[in-house]
Amino acid sequence: MTLLPWARKLIHQASEVEEIMQSMQSSVVGQLRIACTTTAGKYLLPHLAARFRKQYPGVQIFIQPCIPGDMAPRLLSDEADLGVISTEVTEKDLECQYFFTDYISLIVPEKHTFSKRDSIEPAELLDVPFILREPTSGTRQVVQSELAKHDISFDEMNILMEVGNAEAIVLAVAGGLGVSFVSRMASAYARVWGCVVDVPVEGLNLERRICITRRKLSYPNLARDAFWVFIHSPENQDILSLPEA
Repeated sequence: MTLLPWARKLIHQASEVEEIMQSMQSSVVGQLRIACTTTAGKYLLPHLAARFRKQYPGVQIFIQPCIPGDMAPRLLSDEADLGVISTEVTEKDLECQYFFTDYISLIVPEKHTFSKRDSIEPAELLDVPFILREPTSGTRQVVQSELAKHDISFDEMNILMEVGNAEAIVLAVAGGLGVSFVSRMASAYARVWGCVVDVPVEGLNLERRICITRRKLSYPNLARDAFWVFIHSPENQDILSLPEA
């Protein structure tokens, strides 16, 4: 019985969301600029944008690559309407909500000695050429934090190179240059084609929460606010679950 008020509240909130979406549908027009710092976000956003445009054909959507340090200034200076970032914002003039979960995995070349293994130990990464993301990368920060729990630092590893692009890293791994950690979204096609193989690493929790953020107090922007609600519509769960594939 204690769950009944909670269930009623959820039903009421769902009805409110539906009413908001219906009331906005005929009047939402203009530009929507979404700054994005994450690899997975760059893969998901086009799918969501295309579906959003079917409901709101009067909206033009611009997905803008952005480094984490530039996210808050761009939002606060109205250079972007929304931001997708792998860390929750701390600026008092911004608000954020959970967007989706990104999954990072170790990828190795198809014929690598690790490729037939069910899993490896973190210490085994010390013995192989490793391709690293740039220092500002959220993926790098997650991996660095998890390896530190096993007393492993990048200084101890055989770092072959640093590359500032997940897709380029996937190509380098597929070419047999080394191994690396990337978002599963970035390696999806290469894994399907058999060019690279996912290898679990024992004891590493390589998940990260991706958030979407906006200014708290700003001029009215129906396109921004409609997208803020739209991303968590039930019909979009198929897109939001893509990082798990």
